[in-house]
Amino acid sequence: MSQQSDPPSRPRLTSRGAATRNRIVLAAAELMHVQGVAATTIDDVLAASSTSKSQFYQHFEDKVQLVYEVITLRADEVLSWQRLRLEKVDSFRGLYQWRDAMVQRCALRSGFWGCELGSLAAELSDSDAKARAALSEHFTEWQTLLRAALERMRDSGVLRADAETRALATGLLAAVEGGYLLSQTGRDPRLMQAALDMAIGHVTTFAAAAAEIMH
Repeated sequence: MSQQSDPPSRPRLTSRGAATRNRIVLAAAELMHVQGVAATTIDDVLAASSTSKSQFYQHFEDKVQLVYEVITLRADEVLSWQRLRLEKVDSFRGLYQWRDAMVQRCALRSGFWGCELGSLAAELSDSDAKARAALSEHFTEWQTLLRAALERMRDSGVLRADAETRALATGLLAAVEGGYLLSQTGRDPRLMQAALDMAIGHVTTFAAAAAEIMH
């Protein structure tokens, strides 16, 4: 009985090869965020990353594979930023500090281009099942970070025991994505603050009687 062999693996990258690959992904991520996935060509990426077609095809089979790498890169960036600001939140003060950081992040770009993950999801979810599934997992991880913060607030007595943290986390994430969209179209990061204030305002309705709510 013959034994099936494993598929050949890619050779280990040299430091120069890894740097070239990373440069291509970074350039593609910026281009796709600003002008969209469909409008970004391989030639655009080559020009922006100062690489050749032969270098590109040493690392990627095609543009589709590059798009998946961009999704992974953007998810790592967004979730690392969120994790840093959410992992210690256990009070309303901390929740409002996260809101302030979100508004500042939006203001630094004057609302341009929207959410890195949200823009990819809007463009790819209906046309690429693999991309949609990957993006869904990343949004679930983001929601989990928000839910964990709310659960710490509930466990420490800031929120009532009946607070539905999953639903509240979904509302906060929806406010972020809606805030990005409104800020992008209105070129006004204050719209992000308005969206988050409404969502956090709903969370405050589950505040324990002794909880201190600070803006």
